[in-house]
Amino acid sequence: MKALGTLARYAPWRLAAISCGVMLLTVACGSGSSTAASAPSSSAPASASASASASPASSALCADAAALRTALAKLTQVKAGKGAVNEIKADLAGVETAATSLASEAKGQFRAQTSSLKSALTSLGTAVQKLAASPSASAVASVATALGQVTSAAEHLFAAVGKRCPSVA
Repeated sequence: MKALGTLARYAPWRLAAISCGVMLLTVACGSGSSTAASAPSSSAPASASASASASPASSALCADAAALRTALAKLTQVKAGKGAVNEIKADLAGVETAATSLASEAKGQFRAQTSSLKSALTSLGTAVQKLAASPSASAVASVATALGQVTSAAEHLFAAVGKRCPSVA
């Protein structure tokens, strides 16, 4: 029964990633390209379990985790239309900032999860750059796949942080 609850918790993120992919396909086929900033590509191994501390969670850590969740929700709810690629870039920058703040506040805890998320964000940034430079169905598919990796990495991070900040889980 617990596994079903976990699946239900992840389902909205997966649905959002698929929806975003469909939306991006619509945008890519109907909008022009725009210039993109350069972001290096890297990969990191899948996240491992977090090292939980016995100390209570700081309110700043929980606030940063909530801010990251809000930024991710905004990233996955971009509306199709002209300028959507630029909106995705701006939302991606917001997620990267929130992830950096959370990692900094965590002071080394959840390192595997934050590294995995940062790697997934870098891959998404690269895919978005390719979509902006050359809109195509394959570029949209790459963005959708990368977005799915971001949401998966984020859920692993939220599961770990949720042990200290139940409101985030």
